[in-house]
Amino acid sequence: MSIAPKSLAALALASSLVACIPQNDAPEELKTSIPTDEQVKIKLPASAGRAIGELADWYVATRDVTVMFNGGTAWVLILIHSIVQYPVTSIEGDTYTWGPWSDGPLAPTEYRLDVTDNGGEYAYALSGRNKTVAGSEFETVIEGIALPGPTEETGNGSFSIDFDAGKRVNPVDGGDDRGSIQVNYDLATRHLDLGIISTDDNGNPVSADYAYNEAADLSGDMVFNIFGNAGGSGMDEDITLRSRWLSTGEGRADARVTGGDLGATEAIASECWNDLFRRTFYTDNVNFQVTEGVASDCVYADVDLPE
Repeated sequence: MSIAPKSLAALALASSLVACIPQNDAPEELKTSIPTDEQVKIKLPASAGRAIGELADWYVATRDVTVMFNGGTAWVLILIHSIVQYPVTSIEGDTYTWGPWSDGPLAPTEYRLDVTDNGGEYAYALSGRNKTVAGSEFETVIEGIALPGPTEETGNGSFSIDFDAGKRVNPVDGGDDRGSIQVNYDLATRHLDLGIISTDDNGNPVSADYAYNEAADLSGDMVFNIFGNAGGSGMDEDITLRSRWLSTGEGRADARVTGGDLGATEAIASECWNDLFRRTFYTDNVNFQVTEGVASDCVYADVDLPE
């Protein structure tokens, strides 16, 4: 999932949506209630360009999850947060509308952003219409609810992205993402919940749930559950992986794998890494891999998996 091109496209679209003659301004609180991409972001210490083969396997897996989530939400929040900073195109009751507008006569899609003030709670929806199909109507691609707090850093809310709808309204630039993503966030506690419903490359359904907590020192704790094929005969397993890390980079991941090829066996595996993100310890109870290192080198001493 590429972040930069979508971010640039989001800014271009924001400029297009406000290119029409402005009429009125939205409430000031609305402009700060919708979170920025930096506020709703998983912050895992980076590998500083080291080769993937040198890194701990589950650091890489955890990193892949953060890149996917951050990339999938960044362009959304950049776009919507940018649009609401401008005067609105029209107002009807408590609903503020930007657009509809497209990025020039050759653009395949026309977009519109609607935000409704429900007494201090803001419901928003970004809709698109495929201009290449005669008679096509606007379809919601992104929708959410924002509840502002006393400051910009204390709001909470939720938003969802329908990637399939995005592809329908913009078949040219819609990308390869499939399914949908649902995010719940609380900026004051730095907590995120994320749910994904999609399909794999063979069209089989895939679902995953993620929870992320960030401490004041930027250490983190993330749990994700996924039902899918972990290898073997092709049967699906239920996989839970919890990763914890310090702000300096050291971390630990513990995994539980059940069902599928394992039958009644519950597999538990643990891996730790240092501030260079290299494995310092590994063990499991079913001989997936040989044991490496010593447990005393782990920055977190315990195996702590959710129910």
